[in-house]
Amino acid sequence: MRLEIAVTGPAGARAAAAHGADRVELCSALELGGLTPSAGLVESVLTAGLPVHVLIRCRPGDFVFSEDEVELMTRDVARLVEQGVSGVVVGALTPDGAVDKAALSRWVNAADDRVEVTFHRAVDRTANPAASVVSIASSGISRVLSSGGAARAGDGAGELTRMRLAAPELGITAGGGVRVEDIGRLTGAGVEGIHLSAKRIVTVPGETGVRLGVSDDGGHWDTDPELVAAARAELDAALRPTG
Repeated sequence: MRLEIAVTGPAGARAAAAHGADRVELCSALELGGLTPSAGLVESVLTAGLPVHVLIRCRPGDFVFSEDEVELMTRDVARLVEQGVSGVVVGALTPDGAVDKAALSRWVNAADDRVEVTFHRAVDRTANPAASVVSIASSGISRVLSSGGAARAGDGAGELTRMRLAAPELGITAGGGVRVEDIGRLTGAGVEGIHLSAKRIVTVPGETGVRLGVSDDGGHWDTDPELVAAARAELDAALRPTG
């Protein structure tokens, strides 16, 4: 079972590596649910010493993408494969809330069997995540990141178990609002990994100024090494044989 930490930069990736993470998922704009990072950011994080999976999401909001957006993300997948990442994390839905298998096919083809392809938490916006993973599995995806359709993965453990049983060929990683105290319950759901952002807000004391956007509160999110270490310890304890 792997511990995956969502990071937004090289410092976060180094903190994750130093405190027990097995891999990182790299994105920008974590406060918006994550967006595709720049090529330079990817390059810098690849030096941290952990497998790097990169989120492919060209904008915030819904997961119903236009033809232009799908093409843009297809180019991003191909570029990232050439950069040497270990995986890409994608997801798309149709207007009626089903898995967009046409978009997935293009992204899987762009990955060209050279990296792992994960379907992200767009699955949690489908009407029936357990049914949706069957469709995802038939698209050539190898892993799904999900909270089991709940706001917090700890509350979706039952659905995560149903998803695992519905598509046993998929790896199911529990992610979305994961707290350290949820990890024991989530391992009991039979998932193959735990994903959390382990983040803290960073602000500059005394800084004032004009807001530069609707989400600008003067701070930014960064990885909290203590939370990574606590998650590692909790996961190890949950997996430790008893008796």
